[in-house]
Amino acid sequence: MDVKTRFLILSDTHGENIPNIQHIDADVAIHCGDLTDESKIDEFRTTLELLRSINAPLKLVIAGNHDFTTDISIFKKRVAENPDLQPEEVEKFYGGFGEVHQLFEEARSDGVVFLEEGTHRFELGNGAKLTVYASPYTPSLSGWGYQYNPQEGHNFTIEKGVDIAITHGPPHGIMDLTDSRLRVGCPQLFGSVARARPKLHCFGHIHEEWGAKLVTWRENISEVPSHFTDIDNERSKIIGKLSNLHSTKFDTPETVEEKSTKRAALSHEGYIKTGHCTGDENPLRAGEQTLFVNAAIQGVTEEYPMHVPWLVELELPGRFQ
Repeated sequence: MDVKTRFLILSDTHGENIPNIQHIDADVAIHCGDLTDESKIDEFRTTLELLRSINAPLKLVIAGNHDFTTDISIFKKRVAENPDLQPEEVEKFYGGFGEVHQLFEEARSDGVVFLEEGTHRFELGNGAKLTVYASPYTPSLSGWGYQYNPQEGHNFTIEKGVDIAITHGPPHGIMDLTDSRLRVGCPQLFGSVARARPKLHCFGHIHEEWGAKLVTWRENISEVPSHFTDIDNERSKIIGKLSNLHSTKFDTPETVEEKSTKRAALSHEGYIKTGHCTGDENPLRAGEQTLFVNAAIQGVTEEYPMHVPWLVELELPGRFQ
């Protein structure tokens, strides 16, 4: 018997304390990385306070490119490249090598689990079992944490049967469009998700593409999967996007007021909810569909400086099936 499970999803909090989410009941909270802005130890402590305050018994966390001190080899490299830094300064502001991991280890007793890249399995308190693939890696040559050469790609080994993929960055073609109209998502990640077809793929990284889309896959996936060829757009649905909340030059005074009212309501609620269980308006067909969620919290405009997290309801297999 499948079990309805509630996921509170957020990303890119960048060391900020997010108000008005402690009242939300969830079975699992997910943070998709960029826990900090400059990877400072105090930013991690603030984020851990936030995670501990969330009303969910299990909180799954990955790092993002801004969290470079959790990528020990990059942390050491950046310190070595700045010989003027004194060891005591590094220790004071960033902590010692591995100190952040120790903070997360101490938070496990509060349900906080820091995920390294790979597949992880959990038995939930609501009677469901959950299989997750996690990866913090994003394509870039900027020298931050967990990054790889876009020309070389990265191997995302998402197994069939994974319920949720948690990555920091988006797949190519799915909510990965920057303000400069460039798609910066990873093609290899898209291919892995298209072949595995998890129920949910959540991420952040591209702040201006906050939103959610229920994608229906084509029956046969291409040898080299692409969002052009392997998504059945006519049977897919956009669940939410920023253009439904932000004012644009094409808006009438009425639509400006309508969007302002929507933003105020979301701010008051503290989250946006979407349900994809049996009996919901858009029930998810496992194996045929994937719900993609860009949960970046930090906004990109003065009008809407902070986005709300997503509360997603999905059905998971029961532990005794």
